[in-house]
Amino acid sequence: MAAFGQLVTGPPGAGKSTYCHGMHQFLTALDRPVHIINLDPAVENPPYPCAINITDLISLQEIMDEHSLGPNGAMLYAMECLEANIDWLEQELQKLVEEEERGSCYIIIDTPGQVELWTNHDSLKRIVAKLIKADYRLAAVHLSDAHYVTDASKYISVLLLALRAMLQLEIPHVNVLSKMDLITQYGELPFNLEYYTEVQDLSYLESSLETERSGRKFAALNRAICGLIEDYSLVSFETLAVEDKHSMLKLLRLLDRVVGYAYIPRPKAGSTTTEDALGAYPLPQLTGVGDVRDVQEKWVDNRREWEEWESERLTREARDKRMAEADVQAIAQR
Repeated sequence: MAAFGQLVTGPPGAGKSTYCHGMHQFLTALDRPVHIINLDPAVENPPYPCAINITDLISLQEIMDEHSLGPNGAMLYAMECLEANIDWLEQELQKLVEEEERGSCYIIIDTPGQVELWTNHDSLKRIVAKLIKADYRLAAVHLSDAHYVTDASKYISVLLLALRAMLQLEIPHVNVLSKMDLITQYGELPFNLEYYTEVQDLSYLESSLETERSGRKFAALNRAICGLIEDYSLVSFETLAVEDKHSMLKLLRLLDRVVGYAYIPRPKAGSTTTEDALGAYPLPQLTGVGDVRDVQEKWVDNRREWEEWESERLTREARDKRMAEADVQAIAQR
């Protein structure tokens, strides 16, 4: 039985737990099988339904107390402990695979925010390599807070971090700018959003970098870093707002293609089409997923208008639903 899934990485505050919870809700609404695995030993009670929790093996506080380590050292120790006990993780995953009745198992692995774990420490890399060798087809979903693109130096740091994660993990990789619905709270973008998602000519950022404090002092270093990123030409970004179902579907479809996952819905009684089988999220309502220019228009240029339109649409849908339920009750009482 095949097993597919996502390895969710990103620095603290990027929205990994929110993403895992939102993706779980979205897939559940689509009636797709999904299990979340928490590999953060500092989180004993995750905010999402957790199928496997590393704290059942070891917790961060236990490591800190027993070995007199700080939180960073304890986190590295926890990953090394998990690597040494990889049989435990494989056995727990195998249980999920065997319980799945629909031909495939889909997992989402939530990882700690400590960047060393997926940039230069090898334990997580070796754990993932062993899972892939066991025929788990995983893609990394690397989240970065979208507000970093509003600051040139922070944007460069995000690019470097994403590039390092790609080179370290060596698995199919999708970089994502999360919290797109909040990006306008941090000021206007100097360039269109497409410039940042496609990682185009970074020389345009040099003037912005030089205006920052100590920018001129490190001008040569900034140019060298930009040149390094462009030489690799690996980094690009998808956009995501977890609360927006179109945004979630667009990312989900991309990830399905990356890992080769083809989902066949379980048909409902009397249903004859895939759309009927999807129930709460029929495909015709979600096919209008656009590119980054649509995201620019919705979340950057005309956010207030979009929010008003969305609020009115939800109000209309709720009113129509109440009227339909009232009609059904009236017919039943006759």
